[in-house]
Amino acid sequence: MTNVTTKIIIPTYNEADNLDDLISQILALAPNIGVIVVDDNSPDGTGALADAWVEKRPDHVHVIHREGKLGLGTAYIAGFRAALTMPDVDHIMSMDADFSHNPKYIPAMIKLSNHKHLVIGSRYVPGGGTANWPWDRIVLSKVGNFVAKTILGLEAMDCTAGFRLYRREVLQSIPLDKIFSSGYSFLVEMLFLCQQAGWQIGEVPILFEDRRAGTTKISQKEVWKAQYTLLRLFMRRISGRTPRQSTKAINS
Repeated sequence: MTNVTTKIIIPTYNEADNLDDLISQILALAPNIGVIVVDDNSPDGTGALADAWVEKRPDHVHVIHREGKLGLGTAYIAGFRAALTMPDVDHIMSMDADFSHNPKYIPAMIKLSNHKHLVIGSRYVPGGGTANWPWDRIVLSKVGNFVAKTILGLEAMDCTAGFRLYRREVLQSIPLDKIFSSGYSFLVEMLFLCQQAGWQIGEVPILFEDRRAGTTKISQKEVWKAQYTLLRLFMRRISGRTPRQSTKAINS
């Protein structure tokens, strides 16, 4: 039996229309890839679908059930902590459940992780882009990404992407219990902390597609939270604790 060395964290809330197809496609990529579903008590039965996968593929699928919507960042942290208890897992990924992150890019991200500590599925490098997005979402995304990159001194071109691969040692180095952000701004804070720690960051071009089914979960409240996170991290940067250039060597 092949050991699972890559675990993909998938936060879910009302993703019953997508989950079966998504897990099927991920598990078909390679026998050493598995998933951890973190479900926030979805009323549409997503959690039950995930449990059925655990019964079918107990070595490859795990589920964390939470009592309600507790935020994207805390869902990822719960998944990270679970993956880090699995000694064979050396790559830990995060992705959306709605097919905006296509599983077909996962092998390229794993390959690049041989040379980089953190790999981002990026919309904003040559070959990347977005599809089926309304103009206002495109503007919001690009402006938010530009502001985060500029005021925080981040190296990555796509600073707000949730499609990421972390090598095990990266997550072990980050004080997950001290991360303040709980929503989508968690992604910016994680990138800031990774660069600050000196980890090498790479990007794989992806086409980010609008969700296939269901509705988007980004609210105006999340936008305000993101702005607060940027301000807080900017103050940290100008206080002298700036993110430095990535310097750490890769230990294969």
